Amino acid sequence: MKILTHVCCAPCFTYPHKRMLEEGHDVTAFFYNPNIHPYQEYKNRLVSLEKYVELKGTKVIYDNDYNIENYLRQALAAEERCEFCYKERLNKTAKIAGQLDFDAFTTTLLISPYQKHEVILKTGKKIAAESGIEFYYEDFREGYRESRDISKTLELFMQKYCGCIFSEKERYFRKKPQF
Repeated sequence: MKILTHVCCAPCFTYPHKRMLEEGHDVTAFFYNPNIHPYQEYKNRLVSLEKYVELKGTKVIYDNDYNIENYLRQALAAEERCEFCYKERLNKTAKIAGQLDFDAFTTTLLISPYQKHEVILKTGKKIAAESGIEFYYEDFREGYRESRDISKTLELFMQKYCGCIFSEKERYFRKKPQF
């Protein structure tokens, strides 16, 4: 299959990319992440993917629409912010996949043990039904450690949080127990 793969960052792409190639798929990366904050984090992830793509000779499409203000307005209004974020990025991936005659779309978010896997799967299936483009599902979490090892070997930038300002806060701000 010809698969357009939403890529949140190079480390999360390493293992799914390897697996899909082993399975005989034609894989193209799609970098679209209007949720990443701060901008320097966004740039670090972008540069890291550019490095990986150059090393591996991978095809990539970049959507560098970094409209954090619009993203934050929508995320704050959303009932469930992670679900909104998945939907935002997967909708765009499916749209591009349809325009460029891909057979399917997927996301590297499926590798992370920290993401809401069931919500990603549900969202991907719903978008597939609406768009007519297949959602390629594989539980890549088994390759999470391997992806980190590959990333260290290739000296890729590895982030410490999912990328949004909300997860950055959760990483650093821990409520102290009330006595």
